[in-house]
Amino acid sequence: MNYLIVYAHPNKLSFNHALKETAVKFLTERGCNVEIRDLYEISFNPVLSSSDFITFSEGKVPDDIKKEQDYITKADKIIFISPIWWTSFPAILKGYFDRIFSYGFAYLYENHEARGLLNGKEALFISTTSTPYDIYKVRGYHDSLEMLQDEGILKFSGFKTLEHLFFGDVPFVTDIERKEYLLELERVLEKF
Repeated sequence: MNYLIVYAHPNKLSFNHALKETAVKFLTERGCNVEIRDLYEISFNPVLSSSDFITFSEGKVPDDIKKEQDYITKADKIIFISPIWWTSFPAILKGYFDRIFSYGFAYLYENHEARGLLNGKEALFISTTSTPYDIYKVRGYHDSLEMLQDEGILKFSGFKTLEHLFFGDVPFVTDIERKEYLLELERVLEKF
């Protein structure tokens, strides 16, 4: 099974990093092939530029976009790991979707209807917040994030989204609670 982890956090000391490392260890110990695209580490350019549009209009794909699309094509399952900042994911991950999930690769329109092209792939979103879990849940932010990310991006592109994990209050919980979060991730990965 081929897994791709798209990771979007700049701090290697973050809990997001621990989530990524836990996922990699868990999957590789079970014989899975795991590729990691650490968007900050690879200095991913998140800006969809006019030159990108020109290249697309010529029927070509810019090299850096094609490289990331190849990772997605090869993957059976994709895990997205990022914090939630200002009730959304970091700009670098938004730019990843803007540039990589392009028309003709992730979706197209036929008879004025959208059709996802990444069928047969499964995805898992993992999001962390500094806000307590219950506050996000009660205010409907989790539902909104699932609508935007799971439905609006992934399902639209043909993915089956298995779950969206939310870990709240991350900077303020105890180490024991963080370890519980990591165990919860492993339980979800067991199903995934």
